[in-house]
Amino acid sequence: MAASSPITEPHEASRVLSELFANHKRVVFFGGAGVSTASGIPDFRSEDGLYRQQFDYPPEVMLSHSFYRSHPAEFFEFYRKKMIAPSARPNQAHIKLAELERAGSLLSVVTQNIDGLHQMAGSQRVWELHGSVHRNICQSCGAVYDAAWICAREHEDERGVPVCPVCGGAIKPDVVLYEEPLSESVIAGAVEDIASADVLIIGGTSLVVFPAAGLTQYFTGERLVIINRDPTPQDAHADVLISCDIAEAFRF
Repeated sequence: MAASSPITEPHEASRVLSELFANHKRVVFFGGAGVSTASGIPDFRSEDGLYRQQFDYPPEVMLSHSFYRSHPAEFFEFYRKKMIAPSARPNQAHIKLAELERAGSLLSVVTQNIDGLHQMAGSQRVWELHGSVHRNICQSCGAVYDAAWICAREHEDERGVPVCPVCGGAIKPDVVLYEEPLSESVIAGAVEDIASADVLIIGGTSLVVFPAAGLTQYFTGERLVIINRDPTPQDAHADVLISCDIAEAFRF
């Protein structure tokens, strides 16, 4: 039965989530940008989100594969300033999810985020649908460089574009850009976990970005929970709706 009205009080949301984890052992968490806002990383579509800010080019353009190829200097300048958050740390949601996984109550995290905060908090089974800023790969020799290396700007050409110190090859973030497909192996793993879950908790996502949002259709379990400040297109299918700060909801 679909939820009648959203839970807006954090303590009530925490109670409901705590009970769900206590009574189910195959829980999957599917998260988006809203999971990391409490860590100081802006989301995309809210009032203060990245897509509401003004740039020389629309963010959707600057985050495309064709822009990376045709305007590498502008791409990396935007990537360093807006996509990498070196000071960000896991918030209560990340920390609690990692704790629940260690306790055997959470099967996995499926995330649209590229910030690596779930792993920083200790989560082990994380399906990164859109990749990670913590992997930047030489397109010639395959050498991998972390986000700190990109930000240090020690190995770049005269345009400010990073180049591989091993072979001089072009560096590309291991992030799924517009015009690029998602990793088939990551999709397969995420779908398998979602399909086998008895509870799916969707948190901090507007569920409008496809194909990622479409993965939730594989869930056929007992309870669907949606945690988001704003309504989503899938609210009518949820058994539990929570509309409060997601970090506070996971304070149990």
